[in-house]
Amino acid sequence: MLKRWVAGAVAACAMLLFPLPAQAAGPASVAKKLFHAWLSADKAAAAKVATPAAVKTIFAYPYRAPDVFAGCAGNACRFKHTSVTVPGDLDGILMIVSGSKVAKVYESRHLTKPGKAALWLFGAWKAGDRNRGLEVASAKAVSTIFRARFDPHGVPYTYQGCTAEPHGWACQWSYEGGAMTMHVRGSKTAGYAVRSVTYIAD
Repeated sequence: MLKRWVAGAVAACAMLLFPLPAQAAGPASVAKKLFHAWLSADKAAAAKVATPAAVKTIFAYPYRAPDVFAGCAGNACRFKHTSVTVPGDLDGILMIVSGSKVAKVYESRHLTKPGKAALWLFGAWKAGDRNRGLEVASAKAVSTIFRARFDPHGVPYTYQGCTAEPHGWACQWSYEGGAMTMHVRGSKTAGYAVRSVTYIAD
């Protein structure tokens, strides 16, 4: 019994002298710290848990704060709206966590011209970034355009601008052998978003 007590005491002292390393905060904890720092308009606190680019992005969010934490899928943590309608199917704020900091923030965008929404989705496709596309487009539109990977050495796309169509705008790119059209809906007040993408062949 005495030996057991001495062994336990030695182990306890060892833990006091050499404490176990603190476990790193999980992605949800890191994301929530940035979210609450933003709600408090505390950029100094935000800078402790996010990169400068992530802080700049979230502090420029044009809508009121999302009201639901939708959890994390791996290191991607989402905050969603349930009472505000915003363009695109990102539907709020998505944070990408790397270690103890939010490395990147995606957010619903308020774009006041249909062409800007179309060009934003095209840029996301070129970059291979689906989350960026969802900032200004429906999941359907993103899925359609991302069926093929953008090839920088392939057939060049030429932007032809946007023309009015029933219920919205058609923004078109031409390329050798056909054309791609992004069908944009919305308004200057509500913001524009790409709802679908179609193709035609010559």
